[in-house]
Amino acid sequence: MDRTSNFNEAQINELLLQALETERGGIKVYTAAISAAINPDLTQEWEEYLQETRTHEEVLTRVLQDLGMDPEAQSPGRKVVAHQGASLVEAIEMAMRDAKPAAAELVAAESVVLAETKDHQNWELIGHVAKHAKWEGASVLKAAYDAVEDDEDHHLYHTKGWCRELWIQSLGFPAVLPPPEEVKHVETAIGAAKAEASREEMI
Repeated sequence: MDRTSNFNEAQINELLLQALETERGGIKVYTAAISAAINPDLTQEWEEYLQETRTHEEVLTRVLQDLGMDPEAQSPGRKVVAHQGASLVEAIEMAMRDAKPAAAELVAAESVVLAETKDHQNWELIGHVAKHAKWEGASVLKAAYDAVEDDEDHHLYHTKGWCRELWIQSLGFPAVLPPPEEVKHVETAIGAAKAEASREEMI
């Protein structure tokens, strides 16, 4: 049975608009998060992620253009994504204004994890379309996915590790900083699970 013939091209377009908006929001989230970071290793990490996110935004802008789409086109879903990104930036700024520096850093880490969770899912879905849709645009999506996916895995799994360890530190327990995900150069969900399981050995 052909499972690729009835794909929804309009929804693919919606995904791409949301993905572009997620990257644009991510640039703002990382910029705010860097301002809140107090751990120098984390600051350096997020500065690298900010540059990569800017590249991802450029990649997606070209994808939309190559597919004949307007990168500035709006949709209800894109507006929601923009609102979510702005809310994360507002949360970081609120924490920097009202909380102690360590607490603001933790809010920043949580905000990055939330942003990167959406971002990571976007790219997983783009990869799924590229693999399964019999569509002339699939090759454009595959090239973009291949260029970006490793970065997205790194951003999500490493920042989740930072967030966990910063929380553990705030609770008064020994933390592994940089986190095991960073030390072990994790790039997959399985690798992240193994790294977290090994943290007790690293304290």
